[in-house]
Amino acid sequence: MFVVKRDGRSEKVQFDKITARINKLSYGLDTNFVDSAAVAQKVISGVYQGVTTVELDNLAAETAAYMTVQHPDYAILAARIAISNLQKETHDKFSDVIKDLYEYINPKTNKHSPMVSEQLLQLVQTHGDRINAALDYSNDFNYNYFGFKTLERSYLLRINRRVVERPQHLLMRVSLGIHGEDIDAAIETYQLMSSKFFTHASPTLFNSGTPRPQLSSCFLIAMKDDSIEGIYDTLKVCAQISKNAGGIGLHVSNIRATGAYIAGTNGTSNGLVPMLRVFNNTARYVDQGGNKRPGAFAIYLEPWHADIFAFLDLRKNHGKEEVRARDLFYALWIPDLFMKRVIDGGQWSLFCPHEAPGMQEVWGDEFEALYEKYENTPGLPRQTIDAQKLWYAIMDAQIETGNPFMLYKDACNR
Repeated sequence: MFVVKRDGRSEKVQFDKITARINKLSYGLDTNFVDSAAVAQKVISGVYQGVTTVELDNLAAETAAYMTVQHPDYAILAARIAISNLQKETHDKFSDVIKDLYEYINPKTNKHSPMVSEQLLQLVQTHGDRINAALDYSNDFNYNYFGFKTLERSYLLRINRRVVERPQHLLMRVSLGIHGEDIDAAIETYQLMSSKFFTHASPTLFNSGTPRPQLSSCFLIAMKDDSIEGIYDTLKVCAQISKNAGGIGLHVSNIRATGAYIAGTNGTSNGLVPMLRVFNNTARYVDQGGNKRPGAFAIYLEPWHADIFAFLDLRKNHGKEEVRARDLFYALWIPDLFMKRVIDGGQWSLFCPHEAPGMQEVWGDEFEALYEKYENTPGLPRQTIDAQKLWYAIMDAQIETGNPFMLYKDACNR
């Protein structure tokens, strides 16, 4: 029986080499519980004619990972096998990796499609020897199996779907992307991240040193306008942010409620739910960084909005699909006045922001004065309920779905 080596040569299977490789990577583990021979036996049982050494390493790593339930040291062994496999498949020199990433030609279009920025390439060409010498590849082995597989799946750069970065390459790319010409600071940042003193957020790890270096995690957005143009302009902005791995907080308290009059068409509004389903589908379609992780949109609403009860139901597991949007996150922007009414057992009025404008623009005493003015205007409140009824609906939604998040408007503004 033959295996295919990494250089394409065929070689007769040597089971003792498989066992020796796994034994070599078992250093420092608790041998009272970790049986490298048992891992090797399971790998050997999976050998078939023409299997590649890469496939054998993957099988060994997966086998050790499955045995983690017996002892956590198996996860360390699994990570070591997987990382050793990656290191055999990738360049030793960081400068060679950056050169390959910059010179990438898309085989489908035959166009130059660099995966790293020209600035990063120039930095590495200028300071290559110093940068290469700063990398400590032994620190790759500090990751456990789950952590390494997470990096491999979403963070390490690929060429034609094959991973070409090691974890240390990723950390140096990020450091150089942040610090640029300040090589001392870049190396210091690399060393701190490599030693696990801190790490950067996912968008920074995804994008630093690339042609689109969007490094921020979160963006707070206001709905541009209560109109088709405003809604879809805002949707486009959300899609562009999500494309580059940003998470979004969006307030929709200025969008008119269900049944509100639309002067332009002489019709009535469908309210928040159908609009939020459009945002829900955008979050699913435009995931963060191109299938690296799901889009994250958090939708904020003030509890005086007339569609508040439908809003609270959007993530629930039961009910009609056409009134659910389960891929969004939901949050309430709560004024102190609502909590006072809940504590006092008072009444709470719901409004359409098109008919009772401006409450989303003010806070504190100014909000309370405007709210009470609208509340005392005959015919203006859409509905008046016990404040505790809404409070219980909020708690019910949280128990079932974990949402909405609670943010207190006046405390934040103070």
